[in-house]
Amino acid sequence: MQCDDLLNYLSDYIDNDLDEALSAEARAHLATCPNCKVVLDTTMQTIALTRDREKRVIPAARRQQLFDQLQDAFLNQPDKTM
Repeated sequence: MQCDDLLNYLSDYIDNDLDEALSAEARAHLATCPNCKVVLDTTMQTIALTRDREKRVIPAARRQQLFDQLQDAFLNQPDKTM
């Protein structure tokens, strides 16, 4: 397996969706190619960070304050229909 091949199969490799023969080729390539190993590790870290990211919630009082500021700015904008 070459680097281009691994990149084409990377998502399926990570998801364990490759047949055993391709998985074995990918593992063999990763064992000898530090560049592809970095790509795999970085991709897996990105996936983990995205999964683990907590949903941010704006407190109700702050959300209302922001909404009020936006509404005030919208209602008080200069009339541009001239």
